[in-house]
Formats: sequence, structure tokens, C-alpha cells
Amino acid sequence: MPIIELKNIEKIYCDGDKVNGEAREGGLGQTETPALRGVSFGIERGEFVAIMGPSGSGKSTLLHVLGFLDPPTAGDYIFDGKILADYLPAEVASVRNKKMGFIFQMFNLLPRTTVLENVKLPLLYSDVSESEWNKLALKAIEEVGLSHRVSHETSQLSGGEKQRVAIARALINNPSVIFADEPTGNLDSKSGGQIMDLIRGLNEKGHTIILVTHETYTAQYAQRIITLKDGAMEGDHAVTERRGEFIK
Repeated sequence: MPIIELKNIEKIYCDGDKVNGEAREGGLGQTETPALRGVSFGIERGEFVAIMGPSGSGKSTLLHVLGFLDPPTAGDYIFDGKILADYLPAEVASVRNKKMGFIFQMFNLLPRTTVLENVKLPLLYSDVSESEWNKLALKAIEEVGLSHRVSHETSQLSGGEKQRVAIARALINNPSVIFADEPTGNLDSKSGGQIMDLIRGLNEKGHTIILVTHETYTAQYAQRIITLKDGAMEGDHAVTERRGEFIK
């Protein structure tokens, strides 16, 4: 059974709807803008899938739907064998916290707070005993190679190091699925390559990875690429020549 299955997903925004926390321009709520048009696909456990498309193609909207951040207007989203419409609000929050990890282009870190405290943040909303928090956070920080920076404030880190902190934070609850939204967008090519090597390593350890990117070299780390155009699926194909390796 796929861990994620979409069936004819549509997302329509109206003037006045909030997108990324901000209201869309307009005021009467009469103008409808379709962002996703009948999107259907499945993702197996352990897959590494890249979602590509030009600006305005629906990539970010699709990520928000997949990450339980924004419900679809129509269609069925089945996560881990259960239709999204059947999840109670408390269950939605629990799934996001326990089964999903998020890595963002802008890092979304607290700048005057240490690496350790930033990584521990998701545990505030978990049922993990507080006595275990430091142990889990230190383990996640070690996995991304930042043990020597654990007491530094994130404002003192380079861009690549900040993204490593964000990855450690996404790992803290050992999620089934990790969503990466343009994770190399604010990094130079060397740092970006290091981050993508790290993300591929997480996939090799069993995490399902869903990467949103407009960069071809980044998408080539994936096993499969889904392309969007004007809110609809334009393509879905396996990557036969992944960056750094060749798949027969």
C-alpha cells in the first residue's frame, strides 16, 4: 500500500483566502483561481520523489496539501491508508508532528537560540518525555554532522549549517515522510550538493523523501520526478541516471 495516494486532487483559491498566512488580493471572494487540477499519483514507502515545475505550476500548493497544511478543495488524499477527510483535527496535528518532517528554503530557525534548542522544538508538541529531549536532539544533530556547533546560536552559522539544523529538527521525531521545499534555494552549489547528499542519505535509511525544486541537478538526486504545469500533472518518470550514481 502506498504511504501517499492522491485521487483527482483539486485546489481552488478565492479572493480573500489565505495563502502562506497572507490573504490573497481581492475582497468579494467571487474570483476563483484553480491551483491544482485533478492531480493523481501514489508514493511508495521509502521512495525519493522530486516535484518540479515552473513558478505558478502548483508545486508549493501541492506540498501544502501533502503536508496536511492546506486541505484540498476536491478529490481524495489518502495518507498511511486513511483518507484525509476521516482524520479528526487532533489527528491531523499528531500526524504532522509524528510522521512528517519539514525542511524549508528559508530554514525557519530561531536566530538567537542555540542549535540544540532549535532542534528540540518539535518535541514541545509531542508525547515524548522531556527527560529524553536532549538525547534525541543530540542524536539528530550528530546525524547531520553538527555536534561541534550544538551550543552555537543559529545566527552564527553559515547557510549550509543552518539547513543542517533544519534537517536535524525534521528528523527529531523519526518521521516516515520528509518534505523538502527548495532546500538548496538559498545555498551556493557546494553547500547545496552537501545538503542533497545528506537528504539522499536519509532516504537510504528508509525515510520517504518528497522534494519540491525547480533545479534539475537537485531533482536528479531523486528516484522519480513528477512535473506540474498550470496545476496539472505534465509528467511522471523514473530517474535512470541519478546524480552520483547510475540506475540500470
